[in-house]
Amino acid sequence: MMRSHYCGQLNESLDGQVVTLCGWVHRRRDHGGVIFLDVRDREGLAQVVFDPDRVETFAKADRVRSEYVVKITGKVRLRPEGARNSNMASGAIEVLGHELEVLNQAETPPFPLDEYSDVGEETRLRYRFIDLRRPEMAAKLKLRARITSSIRRYLDDNGFLDVETPILGRPTPEGARDYLVPSRTYPGHFFALPQSPQLFKQLLMVAGFDRYYQIAKCFRDEDLRADRQPEFTQIDIETSFLEESDIIEITEKMVRQLFKEVLNVEFDEFPHMPFEEAMRRYGSDKPDLRIPLELVDVADQLKDVEFKVFSGPANDPKGRVAALRVPGGASMPRKQIDDYTKFVGIYGAKGLAYIKVNERAKGVEGLQSPIVKNIAEPNLNEILDRVGAVDGDIVFFGADKAKIVCDALGALRIKVGHDLNLLTKEWAPMWVVDFPMFEENDDGSLTSLHHPFTAPKCTPEELEANPAGKLSRAYDMVLNGTELGGGSIRIHDKSMQQAVFRVLGIDDAEQEEKFGFLLDALKYGAPPHGGLAFGLDRLVMLMTGAASIREVIAFPKTQSAGDVMTQAPGTVDAKALRELNIRLREQQKAAE
Repeated sequence: MMRSHYCGQLNESLDGQVVTLCGWVHRRRDHGGVIFLDVRDREGLAQVVFDPDRVETFAKADRVRSEYVVKITGKVRLRPEGARNSNMASGAIEVLGHELEVLNQAETPPFPLDEYSDVGEETRLRYRFIDLRRPEMAAKLKLRARITSSIRRYLDDNGFLDVETPILGRPTPEGARDYLVPSRTYPGHFFALPQSPQLFKQLLMVAGFDRYYQIAKCFRDEDLRADRQPEFTQIDIETSFLEESDIIEITEKMVRQLFKEVLNVEFDEFPHMPFEEAMRRYGSDKPDLRIPLELVDVADQLKDVEFKVFSGPANDPKGRVAALRVPGGASMPRKQIDDYTKFVGIYGAKGLAYIKVNERAKGVEGLQSPIVKNIAEPNLNEILDRVGAVDGDIVFFGADKAKIVCDALGALRIKVGHDLNLLTKEWAPMWVVDFPMFEENDDGSLTSLHHPFTAPKCTPEELEANPAGKLSRAYDMVLNGTELGGGSIRIHDKSMQQAVFRVLGIDDAEQEEKFGFLLDALKYGAPPHGGLAFGLDRLVMLMTGAASIREVIAFPKTQSAGDVMTQAPGTVDAKALRELNIRLREQQKAAE
């Protein structure tokens, strides 16, 4: 062993002991003929003092610079009163340096590591191995390790088996968003990296494993929005012979225990809210319940107004007109309203109508708004009563197709809640239940809301008779407006699975070709089963308070799904491509 202790483990109990530390020079200071080195390792910092009496060691300390790798032997002593540092784990003591060995020198790092200096993410990602030395980055990865450790322990204690599933699989039916891997031994054929272990974990249930889990890497070649990574980690869970309520109870307990162990946070109860109610009240299937604002439907009051912006959606069965009351918002300046109008435009809203409620007692005169002249006074009053508007409030309106209104006002609700500091608590966990089985595409066809292996709450006959109106046995855990995990009871009956495929427009031949192995498995004694998967990266992001999931992944990709450190993805030489029977298009070659 080169070291006797980690820097961050030193404290008063070691007073007078000789210790050996190994680490990096965090910073070096000269103070009136004495040299101070703050030495850093995984567990924290320690202050080492070098006196000129030890001539040779002092001369070495004089030559040391930031980020040199050093080995130091010295004696622990209490710091004098007034020189203690309460921000440092080892802040009550220092080490009097006896010997110093430089194990490796370092060039000046591309950015300073002492405080967080704003160097831009590109540079931090290019030198990620240096960025991760920053104590706040190291702290996030250490917390991540504590989180996975707590989860593994809980699942192991509850009879779950950790089973690994393949990374090289079959391309999914849609073919979209799979990362493909060419096969040398099957010319012209491709493997795909898994978007999730879904079918394998179901097959493990058919095989009788009863309770499975895996902390699994998953891959999706999506158009990267703000916080998506092409490879991400899932806490994947599947069980047999349990109902929704059992799976909800087991996983809720896991998350409660995790937050208690790692953050010492105790959750209140997790309310259960049907999907339909979540969309109606919050415009989202993952409501942030810390924010008390709610959407209120007002279409019935606006069916007959001359103003087409309102009457159009109010009379359209697929439309919605909703109001969002913001307490005390009447004082917001015009520019703020213009900014919010731009903001809802991102979600497809064509504008943002509003009413400032200055003095309700004065009737229409007491309202400030470009739209009140278009609405009869009895309807206006009914709308203001319904949303609970009082003097000093502002009421925003969304009128469009239901999806646009939900997206736009749902997002505005969150933004305003944060802008005006309306959060009522720090943590708001919940379950969203009773999801629809399908959602309708613009062309009228249906796609699965969760995935096509989710069990509906009805018979196969009822499902095919009216698929759009049927609910599924799905459930999502939501925390602070982020979906932590989603799951469902799966289909364990072959005729039901085929009914779902038919509703999705997958005919018998295609079912056999793409899902033959699953349909086979379902006819050889498949138990009732279900499970769920948590997004680990998002969970760690919430628990560390990080601004992005890139902050809690050791070596993340950029927003354009590249790696600036290793320069991945890279090109492949012609010989390797020939072996794989792949030819690049001519114009692409020319461009390169």
